[in-house]
Order: sequence, then structure tokens, then C-alpha cells
Amino acid sequence: MALLLKKLSLAAVALALLAGCSSAPDFTPKPKGYNRIDLPPHHYQVLPGDHPYSFEISKEAVIKRDSSYMAQPHWLNVYYPKLNANVQITYMDVQRDRRLYNKMMEDARKLTGKHEIKATAIDERILKTPSGLRASVFELQGEVPSQFQFYTTDSTKHFLRGALYFRTATANDSLAPVIEYVKEDMVRMLNTLRYR
Repeated sequence: MALLLKKLSLAAVALALLAGCSSAPDFTPKPKGYNRIDLPPHHYQVLPGDHPYSFEISKEAVIKRDSSYMAQPHWLNVYYPKLNANVQITYMDVQRDRRLYNKMMEDARKLTGKHEIKATAIDERILKTPSGLRASVFELQGEVPSQFQFYTTDSTKHFLRGALYFRTATANDSLAPVIEYVKEDMVRMLNTLRYR
């Protein structure tokens, strides 16, 4: 009798297992998830300080002096603490020196070109600002350390370059909303740029 009960119990378990398996799969994969990034609305203020240039920056940003060993007096970092993003601003008074002007142009292109190894695309376009300045703007695609760069000059005295960097190892596709957010601020910088 005990043997019969054991066989019946095993048969019931086997039947329950088979009943749990159906021929039609009802599994639905979950959609790909991304981190939620809450971006603040854009609000601007005039760049503080006495510089040979002026433009509007985001109220979310903090201005820090460039502390690198090569830094010139008016090199800045427009740092976004909540986004861990940094827009590096370099400025040079080219003093109507054509050789220095050409060197700055060449350096700006070289710095962008260094990303060609990792970039899947580098799109360049010319932006004309409301004040009549022209800026070369570079958008870099792929896993590059700088996704957006620009340089602009009045071709006689002033040369200004900006480059976006993130202090994180997060993949650029995950950072896409933040990149677009800061890129909008950088275009605002260009559109409000005035040389003194």
C-alpha cells in the first residue's frame, strides 16, 4: 500500500509539473530600461568676472578657473555639478598676429581630430551668431570623451574655444539627454557671445 501511495504521489507531482508547462509561451521580455535623468529647465545669467569676452551661462553651472599647468588667465571651466559635466573654455588674444591666429585654428582642429580614433562620425557646421560672428561647431558621435566642441574668432584679436567633457565612465548613449541639454547651453553661449 505504501508503495502504491508513493507511486501515486510521484505521478501527481509529475502531472502537476507537466500541467505547469504549456506549449504556447507566455513570456514577454521587459523593454530596455534607462536611468531616469531629471533635467532642470534652462535659465541663464551673464558670465561673472572681468574677461575679454562675455556670454550667458546656465544658472545650473558653476564657474571655475582652469587649474592646468598650461592655463591662461581667461581659461574657464563651466561646471555642472548635478550633471557631472564640464565645458572647458579656452581663450587667446591673438593680437593681430597671423601666425598665432593660424596656430590656434590648427590646434583647435587637432584637438577635435584626436577623437577620430573612437568617433563614429564628426559633423562640422558653421553657426552664424546674432552678433555676426561665425563659429565652427563639431558634433562627435560614438564613445568619445568630448561630444560637442566649437571655436570662434573675430579673426583679428580674439579666439575662443569650448569643449564638453563628462567626468564619468557612463556610455554616451546613456548620457544622450544630458549631452543635448548642455549642448543647448553651449549654443546659447555662442549666440550671446560678445568680445570686449
